[in-house]
Amino acid sequence: MDKIYRPPSLQALQALALVAESASFTEVAEKLHLTQSAVSRKIQQLESHYGAPLLVRNSRSMQLTEHGKAVLDVARKVLGELRMLNEHLTRRDRPFRIRIFVSVAVRWLLPRMVDFYVQCPDLSLSIETVATETVDPSGECDAYILYLPEMRTDPSFLTLFEEFLVPVCAPSLVGGKEAPATLDELDKYPLIHGSTGHHEWKRWLQAQGKADDADYRHMTFNLDELAMDAASRGLGVAMTDLTLAQEAIAGGKLIVPFGTPLKTTGVYVLWLQTAGALHPARQRILQWFAQQAA
Repeated sequence: MDKIYRPPSLQALQALALVAESASFTEVAEKLHLTQSAVSRKIQQLESHYGAPLLVRNSRSMQLTEHGKAVLDVARKVLGELRMLNEHLTRRDRPFRIRIFVSVAVRWLLPRMVDFYVQCPDLSLSIETVATETVDPSGECDAYILYLPEMRTDPSFLTLFEEFLVPVCAPSLVGGKEAPATLDELDKYPLIHGSTGHHEWKRWLQAQGKADDADYRHMTFNLDELAMDAASRGLGVAMTDLTLAQEAIAGGKLIVPFGTPLKTTGVYVLWLQTAGALHPARQRILQWFAQQAA
């Protein structure tokens, strides 16, 4: 049988973290409501536990040893996680925090928010948007809405909608030009990109039998939201997801000039985090998102 690991005292780890911040045993003792000698003993306990000195002391200052820096790094992570856990378990009325693409927030989530607050008037969502091509899944959010190139078999992922690529443009373009009616007419218009890699247009053109997009003029943005806005102003033809364009199409700001939607393996998903799984309203919120997916 494996020997049971016995971790060091959490208060000792907290003492080390505070000493590293203030370099004063007196200040740390006041914060922890301990005597100065008690704080010193906490540090000694850690040094005994790890079998190595963690602090180098002299008459004027204290410095962390390399072992001390390593223990401090882990201590801060552990204490941070415990602090977050305490907030999640004790604050029952806090908002459910979601990080999401700007374009998905504006074009998919916001049009549905009225329905959310009709169904869940006692709940709150806190929406954090990112103006980047990808959503960074770090921080203290309860869930993330991500784009995945293909779906993963993981119960923490809830599929919201699958990707269907379509060309979109304004009913009439700058200069009074008519929208292209066929693929052959497309080379007369700038192709508007919502990502620097031009991946969406390349994939769609390849599905139409075009080897690449080298023969076209290009207008490139790093956000789909900017590309969609440029298209609605008549600056060219953008490639985007049909679901994200649906409201603008229904409102007459955009049209699909020709062609059929191209189904890719891409999906937009809600990724529930450990913090979200502990939220008291998680089940109702997940049910609402599942309704939107349906």
